[in-house]
Amino acid sequence: MKISILTLFPEMFDVFNYSIMGRAKEKGIIDINIFNIRDYTKDKHRKVDDYPYGGGAGMVMAVQPIADTIKKAKENSKGKVIFLGPRGKTFNQEMAKELSKEEHLIFLCGHYEGIDERAYKYIDMEISLGDFVLTGGESACIPIVDSICRLLPGVLSNDESYKDESFYNGLLEYPQYTRPYDFEGEKVPEILISGHHENIRQWRKYQSLKITEERRPDLFKKYNLSDEEKKLYKKYSKK
Repeated sequence: MKISILTLFPEMFDVFNYSIMGRAKEKGIIDINIFNIRDYTKDKHRKVDDYPYGGGAGMVMAVQPIADTIKKAKENSKGKVIFLGPRGKTFNQEMAKELSKEEHLIFLCGHYEGIDERAYKYIDMEISLGDFVLTGGESACIPIVDSICRLLPGVLSNDESYKDESFYNGLLEYPQYTRPYDFEGEKVPEILISGHHENIRQWRKYQSLKITEERRPDLFKKYNLSDEEKKLYKKYSKK
């Protein structure tokens, strides 16, 4: 997958050179290109913003450098342009799955009081990280790109690494344990050292259901339990 990021602060994306994302880049699974929006402004002082018409606080990102940076990023492909802004749909795991199917994604990181409304004609989609305010789109772009790219084949060690994770199937993840077996008197559940894989699978499924109901009732309410899950829920709830 090709990822293009349009930003005023390219150095913020050095984070993608490390850990799992860094290895995915080395393997050629993802290709991340950073475009400095200031390089495409026609202002001799490299300005990319100006005062808003009609007055008001703050500055607005100008349409010209945004449009020209997008055009540059799209020179060799027709990637979907995504603006990271407060008016967009709230990002979630389903959105990550859909976007991971694209060949090329172009992320525009906003700043100041927003972007000139005329820039929206170059944008295909607007995404919000949540109902809170950030200092810039870069802070939203990093987790969104990370969550999309980790779904690509070969980025993680195996597909099961993400299929059991929180939100992937609409549930929170089951509890995880590692050595030591006994820490300050708290022991690992016996079922996990039983060696009975089917019992372990069922226990983990029930724990996912239970934790989701307790901590995210909104998710649990929307989740459609399968016949097997209903039986497991009834079975373990009695214990």
